[in-house]
Amino acid sequence: MSRFAPHMDIALREAEAAALRGEVPVGAVLLDPAGRVVAQDGNRTRERSDPTAHAEILVLRAACAAAGSDRLPGHVLYVTLEPCPICAAAISAARIARLIYGASDPKSGGIAQGPRIFSHPQAHHVPEVIDGVGEREAARLLKDFFAARRG
Repeated sequence: MSRFAPHMDIALREAEAAALRGEVPVGAVLLDPAGRVVAQDGNRTRERSDPTAHAEILVLRAACAAAGSDRLPGHVLYVTLEPCPICAAAISAARIARLIYGASDPKSGGIAQGPRIFSHPQAHHVPEVIDGVGEREAARLLKDFFAARRG
């Protein structure tokens, strides 16, 4: 088992909870430099009528508010799906040390797909990126969610 799996499991549970709320099943968990969970959430765009209420943004907002800072150096972010360009820019701005994500997002991703925010010369900070952690489980959640919507 991967040393990253326990924290990705938390993010997957948040994604499952998001799906139960009718949200796209994406979950995130943020750890402080000591490895303690400081924030966890899932997508809430529909619930909040807010197109920026992605799981990643919500955990960054919560952690920044708790820290009293717009920067979170040394923090590690786990997310079930490759962050979109907006989330990738926020991750860079917050100075997250490491990003670990599950499934890739060929349609809307901003890390390895699409605009590749961290490769852009204007990226102020580039975290270490580890992909594919919990990929099978995250992809299954997304596939099942959208299949149920179409069916």
